[in-house]
Amino acid sequence: MTVFYLVAFLSIFFALMTIFTKNPVHSVLYLVITFFTFTVHYILLNAQFLAVVNFIVYMGAIMVLFLFVLMLLNLNKDTEPMKSNLVKFMGVIAGCCLVVTFFGVYRVFEISNPLTVVNPEIGLVKNLGKVLFNEFLLPFELSSLLLLTAMIGAILLAKKEPKQI
Repeated sequence: MTVFYLVAFLSIFFALMTIFTKNPVHSVLYLVITFFTFTVHYILLNAQFLAVVNFIVYMGAIMVLFLFVLMLLNLNKDTEPMKSNLVKFMGVIAGCCLVVTFFGVYRVFEISNPLTVVNPEIGLVKNLGKVLFNEFLLPFELSSLLLLTAMIGAILLAKKEPKQI
């Protein structure tokens, strides 16, 4: 239980660091750490497949892509537009709504008996594979064909035509 509270605190801390950091590259790196804490949460919830997908897809691919894009943009303080007072006011309103939501959640949840798991093997990759390849084989194969078609289309669109002389 203490591991959960520690990881929850770290998740909230690094999420806030993502928002409040001035440097965009540091913000992306804090977001990577936040996603890593989410992976630890998935492992604590016995959802290994979600943990692996979160680790590989979000931390390994998408966040590295964000980091490279930010580095290529070469953002400086000169290029950042000045924020108007309306944007700052809307940010304060959104923050107040978030605080009200936190208070509402705090009031709804009361300390009760510990959660008992009906089926402890519900999040395991083995069981997910059985269901995926037995009951949902056709939708799984159709989605793989759709992704293959999208990949071929992206390659054809990105391919440069040789110049005709």
